[in-house]
Amino acid sequence: MQITEMPLTGTIGAELSGCSLENDLSPALIKTLKQALARHQVVFLRDQHLTLAAQKALTAAFGTVLRLPYVSPMTDEPDVICVLKEADEAGGVFGGEWHQDFSFLETPPAGSILSAVEVPPFGGDTLWVSQAAAFEALPTPLKTLLRGRDAMHVGKPYGIKWAPPMEERAGGKIKMNRGDASADIERAHPAVLRHPVTGREALFLNPQYVVRLDGMTEDQSRPILETIQKHATRPEFTCRWRWQAGDLAIWDNMFTQHFAVNDYAGYRREMWRTTFDGDTPRTYAA
Repeated sequence: MQITEMPLTGTIGAELSGCSLENDLSPALIKTLKQALARHQVVFLRDQHLTLAAQKALTAAFGTVLRLPYVSPMTDEPDVICVLKEADEAGGVFGGEWHQDFSFLETPPAGSILSAVEVPPFGGDTLWVSQAAAFEALPTPLKTLLRGRDAMHVGKPYGIKWAPPMEERAGGKIKMNRGDASADIERAHPAVLRHPVTGREALFLNPQYVVRLDGMTEDQSRPILETIQKHATRPEFTCRWRWQAGDLAIWDNMFTQHFAVNDYAGYRREMWRTTFDGDTPRTYAA
């Protein structure tokens, strides 16, 4: 096995080649994948065409496979979400804003794996942004403000108070459970995390779910959070992946944000997503 690693940008993302994840999940390969993920925060492999069984086995090699709340899984496959938008669907797209998955949970997902089954002839890219690079470039006064402080997360899309307008919601093929009052309950997580392998500090301020900083009101927090989020998604901190059928992405949900681009109206796009767990954000507090 000879894995070739090609960085996509100077801050985040790498394409790996030289292995078949359908046929080889040896300890040496998994170690190599984990090390690459720690360095690059998101890694990509082309021409994998994994079966569901192989994708679930790969996911289990990174952590316990999670069954996420609020989003319905595939029929007869409770560990897999089919991220599907049909050619005739209008409206929003699943994941169509900068976010980290389910950060309002007590233990958010550590990471996810996305496999491309069918992709449009153009469009439908996914972007990731390094929250470590963003924190490192943050002005010192903002670093000082955030270190040692919690941010308050709520499950906005799934609750009542912050439920998104109908026209902004994902299409009908992805079934979500909404209107859950318990999703509006605040949960405190550290605003800055430290990566357990690289030691890099990173922002943990999910724009989809963070409503305020601890010790501040929503109104006091809003301009600070908006300023940080604008900084945290600067182009130099991002990478963009143009999908081909058979591609695979593995990303660190705690140290990145991601964004699904909704620019392929009239074409079908189908992805399989599995998710693995890890430690609580408090474990990674900087």
